[in-house]
Amino acid sequence: MAVLARASRSEIEAVLGADLPAHDLLKAPETGTVMVEGRAGGAGRRFNLGEATVTRCVVRLADGAMGFAYALGRDGRKARLAAILDARLQQEAETGPLRQHVSALAARQAAARDLASRKAAATKVDFFTLVRGA
Repeated sequence: MAVLARASRSEIEAVLGADLPAHDLLKAPETGTVMVEGRAGGAGRRFNLGEATVTRCVVRLADGAMGFAYALGRDGRKARLAAILDARLQQEAETGPLRQHVSALAARQAAARDLASRKAAATKVDFFTLVRGA
């Protein structure tokens, strides 16, 4: 679900293809806000960072499989497609090919995070290497 939440709508559409399976909307895409928490230094005390807009959706496929999705932002179509994909991933016949596509999405997301982390690390200044009073 985390991979689908971070994926763009076009990436999810590419995995699902053009023809969507028959499904019922148990909870139509609805937008609300959630409180985002942070931690001082990444591991310290928690504090409220602010609010984020989130869209959620719940669907049920014809065979009874239920799919859930939460996505940052107001894109109801993305939340609906992610919920359909989540439900399809629960079907045994669909698992192999779809999981390969989702694994590829996860690998691309990890590579992008790694690149951003390396770029940030390149700008780090280590103040403890300065010589004092020499």
